[in-house]
Amino acid sequence: MSVTTTTHLNFRGEARAALDHYLSVFGGRITSVTYQDVGNVRDENEADWVVWGEVVGDNGFHVMAYDVPSSLPWDQGSNPFFVSVRGDDTDEISALWQKLAEGSTVVQPLEPSPWAPLYGMLTDRFGVTWVLDVAAPYNG
Repeated sequence: MSVTTTTHLNFRGEARAALDHYLSVFGGRITSVTYQDVGNVRDENEADWVVWGEVVGDNGFHVMAYDVPSSLPWDQGSNPFFVSVRGDDTDEISALWQKLAEGSTVVQPLEPSPWAPLYGMLTDRFGVTWVLDVAAPYNG
């Protein structure tokens, strides 16, 4: 038996746009189920919002997303989590960074750091903070 961790992102009406964006960055397949699809429409303006969605990439990338209905409290928050994307190839991480950085606010540019060959942090246009780095052996 194995357990995996998948980042689950909560939005208010932007889940589909976020999933489409992440699909354009990481590739893979998108699955999206709306409130209308499951017969749980409480507000007609939210019928096409995502009740459950995900992007799954052949490269191991996986993220889930959900639109919190207006009947429930939701606050985008301030740094409630980071999504970490770690690889072992500087070209691959650099290419992902370039795509993800479009429309984002760079917190820390992608560059060599004392602990990794490449490390960077940005907050995308959906308010999600991403950390991208190239893994380095730990020499504790």
